[in-house]
Amino acid sequence: MNNVLELRGKRFVQASKTGNGGGASMNSKKVVTSEQLLKLEDRLGQIKKFWMQEKKPFEGILISVYYNKIVAKSNRISGLFKGKDSNYAIVGAKFNKEKTKHIITYFLDAEDLDHSMELLLKANDVIEAKFPNGIDKVAFDDKNTINRIPFRHFSITKSTFRQVIADVSYIEDFEVEMATRQLKQSIITLYNTHTDTKILFKNLGIDILNSRILDNQTVFLDENQLEILFEKAPYLVAMATEDILELSPEDFIEEYQQGTLYMPTPTIEPTIGVIDTLFDKRVYFGEWVEYHEMVDNNLPKTAEDYRHGTAVDSIIVDGPRLNPWLDDGCGRFRVRHFGVAIGSKFSSFTITKQIKEIIANNKDIKVWNISLGSNQEINDNFISAEAAVLDKIQYENDVIFVIAGTNKPSTDIVKIGSPADSINSMVVNAVTKNGLSTKYARRGLALSFFAKPDVSYYGGSEEQYIRVCEPLGEANVAGTSFAAPWIARKLSYLIDILGLNKEVAKAMLIDAARDWNEKPTPEEVALYGHGIVPIKMDDIVHTKEDEIKFLVYDISEKWNTYNYHFPVPIKDGKYPYIARATMCYFPMCDRTQGVDYTNTELNLHFGRINNKGKIEDIKGDKQNQDVVLENEQFFLLEGEARERFRKWDNVKYVAETPKNRMKPKKMYDNKNWGMEIKTNNRLDPKDGMGIRFGVVVTLKEINGVNRIDEFIRNCTLNGWLVNKIDVQTRVDINKKVSEDIELE
Repeated sequence: MNNVLELRGKRFVQASKTGNGGGASMNSKKVVTSEQLLKLEDRLGQIKKFWMQEKKPFEGILISVYYNKIVAKSNRISGLFKGKDSNYAIVGAKFNKEKTKHIITYFLDAEDLDHSMELLLKANDVIEAKFPNGIDKVAFDDKNTINRIPFRHFSITKSTFRQVIADVSYIEDFEVEMATRQLKQSIITLYNTHTDTKILFKNLGIDILNSRILDNQTVFLDENQLEILFEKAPYLVAMATEDILELSPEDFIEEYQQGTLYMPTPTIEPTIGVIDTLFDKRVYFGEWVEYHEMVDNNLPKTAEDYRHGTAVDSIIVDGPRLNPWLDDGCGRFRVRHFGVAIGSKFSSFTITKQIKEIIANNKDIKVWNISLGSNQEINDNFISAEAAVLDKIQYENDVIFVIAGTNKPSTDIVKIGSPADSINSMVVNAVTKNGLSTKYARRGLALSFFAKPDVSYYGGSEEQYIRVCEPLGEANVAGTSFAAPWIARKLSYLIDILGLNKEVAKAMLIDAARDWNEKPTPEEVALYGHGIVPIKMDDIVHTKEDEIKFLVYDISEKWNTYNYHFPVPIKDGKYPYIARATMCYFPMCDRTQGVDYTNTELNLHFGRINNKGKIEDIKGDKQNQDVVLENEQFFLLEGEARERFRKWDNVKYVAETPKNRMKPKKMYDNKNWGMEIKTNNRLDPKDGMGIRFGVVVTLKEINGVNRIDEFIRNCTLNGWLVNKIDVQTRVDINKKVSEDIELE
């Protein structure tokens, strides 16, 4: 087995984008006609009339644009509404029922509608005079045709005309969205109308306490408040979910009592945070758990309230001894446990507010386990409020959450429940001992796109249950709650003992689960995520003798973050390898943007450097070219970019597929390989500045030869500092660092 290598010492270079966007681009599948322009102008007039007659509790208007496809950022409105600033007016985004088109909601001034109606009429004058049968992309791109138009006679400039026509080619209709009425107390997210929430509700006749406000957009309302809101202003509601009163932990399959086990006193073991139901201090490993109860002392508590949290802790502290077949080699861990819930019924709104407080006051803990989840299914068009809070915490803090993939409470509930739709978290589904999906496992994806769960692990089944310790003794259990703690152990081992950052640690587990399986089916992704994480930590921090696996990490500051100094060993003037790379990062997210939830896209390119100085990407991805060379025109639809290259996903996996007959790759003048991380932002360009990324690269020698020593030598000669992820050495260093020094 070869050690995984950590490459340090040669920083990635930062470069701004030098090419321009190329101006307005029309939808190639549409013809813009006078009839369409007049129809849209009339539609805006109707919407203006609606808002003039409405007694709204805020200044401004809300309008939804029904696009005719899934549109890239560059194809959204940038001539109508607020021109180039229209993107900043977006307050919500969702898909149609078929998930083939965008519906994007904007917050505008009334004057913006007047301006847009005027532009549509002026553009229509040109169309009627010069394009009686409409204008298509061929005519739109023909400079001679466009330049012959005397725009000074039409009261519209050429650039404005082109941008309006481009906008219209992507627009199907305009509408004012009305939310579906909620009847039970709910967590409500409002469109951002730049009005203070307290004032907004006061204008509606609703008195709301500060404790019921999660942030300026998200509030908790009871049935009476909901009735007033939906009666007076249903257009304000961007998202609504019932407050989760039945967070179902797991089913305990069978119990039996057993003799007390002996535990040594904890010393320097890392601490994992647990947010769960209550913990019983009397269990044999009680000394290993620092317990904080956050449930009101006046609430009655039963023995049942202590079972789930205690069982989860037993896996983190002593799981391998209770389950020898799952001995991961990670040892024992301490736990800092926060009991936030009793029974099976409690408010997710309250717990979410508590989590923010818990993380803020416990900065020393990097890995947190949450094995609670909702009985309700996630929504296809927005991330849950609970998950959004966790995503924000992980973006702003150096922490990672491990979340159970939730169980089926009944046969008619299929999709995962909150907070398992958290994009930045590590979401874990459960498999049987034989590696098959369990009967209680629920399915992703999140927002119809993100791979949730991230990975799978053994959660117990009739075939082999998970043994845990409850207050009354040992029990046999099954559920995603008992798969997640095992992944928390592995992450803590990688981060707290081996010293890796959370981006690399997450990428390591996903890479180990995925291996060389480049194209799992959508069904497999929905159930297993990227795959099943190996049991043994040795199988994660080591690789096969015919493979070279190395880690790199850095920070994205500009559009292109690159490094062209990876000296891959050569044999007979060629590269006898296939390659794969897995990247993870933790982007800023915006729940109000609906399906366009992640603000930043990091796009990974890895491969040889050709004689034109460009990377020959191992997956053929030609997105984000700085300058498009002659005869290299490349066009990719937004929907295809999301499907093929996981655009906007915060986990990237690019790989070549192993084949029966594999040929070595051609060597270019530049013998090194290169890596580029291209950064794009949906809203504010600053969102992508300072985002850390971690990449795991694997090179597999097609003839089975071990070339790792040559690779280490080449890296050293190229200025890299090469650290072997030697487990024993890292463990010894961790012990030394953690020792208490007594001064005489």
